Amino acid sequence: MKDRRQAAEILDRLMAEHPDAQCELDFGTPFQLLVAVILSAQCTDKRVNEVTPKLFADYSTPEQFAAMDPAVLERYIFSCGFYKNKAAHIISAAKDIVERFGGEVPSTIEELMTLAGVGRKTANVVYAVAFGGQAIAVDTHVLRLANRIGFVDSDKPIEVEKALMQAFDEDKWSAAHHALIHHGRYTCTARAPKCEECSITEYCDRYAGINNK
Repeated sequence: MKDRRQAAEILDRLMAEHPDAQCELDFGTPFQLLVAVILSAQCTDKRVNEVTPKLFADYSTPEQFAAMDPAVLERYIFSCGFYKNKAAHIISAAKDIVERFGGEVPSTIEELMTLAGVGRKTANVVYAVAFGGQAIAVDTHVLRLANRIGFVDSDKPIEVEKALMQAFDEDKWSAAHHALIHHGRYTCTARAPKCEECSITEYCDRYAGINNK
């Protein structure tokens, strides 16, 4: 496991390697971000960004989504995969926002997680990106890198999140989240990690294991 000094150095290097790391989903409002994050489950941000311009041009508010026929929404989001479940979650969340929060997306993780279809990862992303909070959302990239680097040895997102929260200062949580995601997308990829391009190999348990065999 990494100590806080090592964690700080790893984050500094990752932020230098990925200076533009930020949420890559396109959105205009917190509600649109919530919709985009739900759509991004097991789907690329690129694909979501191809779908949402038309969707948000026709429907953009919680009230409009709450009144949608699921079949209509399904046609917009079909290419994102799992479209029936995603449509149901989005419409249910929109109804919750209208009925319980006066049409405004709640701004805390705890309240966000009370929305239908919103889990901890989605809540963390919306809280951090839309409202400027500090949170570490654990997607497949973050989970993979946290284990490869050696922050944690677990396939449970909540355990990975807790380990990373302990490793980094709280005011760096969101930065760490974005840096890890970008490193996972563009350098430490799932199938063919580009170790020769990586700035943190000296701190990486996976790299050390490969080279010490």
